[in-house]
Amino acid sequence: MKLILHIWRQKDPQSPGKMVRYEVQNVNEHMSFLEMLDVLNEDLISRNEDPVAFDHDCREGICGSCGFMINGIAHGPQRGTTVCQLHMRHFKDGQELWLEPWRAQAFPVLKDLIVDRSAFDRIIAAGGYVSVNTGGAPEANSLPVEKTKADLAMDAAQCIGCGACVAACPNASASLFTAAKISHLALLPQAQAERERRALNMVAQMQAELFGACTNHGECEAVCPKEIKLENIARMNREFIRAACLHREPARETGGA
Repeated sequence: MKLILHIWRQKDPQSPGKMVRYEVQNVNEHMSFLEMLDVLNEDLISRNEDPVAFDHDCREGICGSCGFMINGIAHGPQRGTTVCQLHMRHFKDGQELWLEPWRAQAFPVLKDLIVDRSAFDRIIAAGGYVSVNTGGAPEANSLPVEKTKADLAMDAAQCIGCGACVAACPNASASLFTAAKISHLALLPQAQAERERRALNMVAQMQAELFGACTNHGECEAVCPKEIKLENIARMNREFIRAACLHREPARETGGA
């Protein structure tokens, strides 16, 4: 199997980038997409050329490290699949593919297909945790959780922070990512003590990172490899409005003339 790849090559954040054409021969249909890029890089290294830089770690769809655009679709054409889980049997012999990094102001390109996603880390640091001192660790099943809420919390907790939602959104919004992190904790009793502060701080940090606003296009849900639902964004909005109302500063009295 032969593929023609057009890959975005960019030396560093300050350098201009461009699409470069490559031909990859002898591609096995059972290879993952990243294994195919490994074959390309081995060929480039053998010719003393700079290999294509791309993020990866677990290669099992768990860590959220990998991710780029394939023919304009985040993570490629298979729904609910990361790039590392995408196999070459889904492509045709001789097919041309265009590979580009995530495109968002908050995700500056570092090199080739690698972008800086530390903005996500700062959103998490703003409130995506539970810091209440509980003493010794309690038995995991000692605190009852309503099954409906537990299921919704676990669905939201599946978010791996890959950034596909941002790349697919025409506004480069991080609402689905932030909403998944807020929803996960807002639904659990263990995280209620910081519920309002979490919503306010994480939304504020998302805005500070210059992500766009959500206008309900739904592209984020369509490309999410863990199929996080849009309803989480509605829950985040409710959490934010609730927190803003509860922590609203009282109006100052003004003296009459």
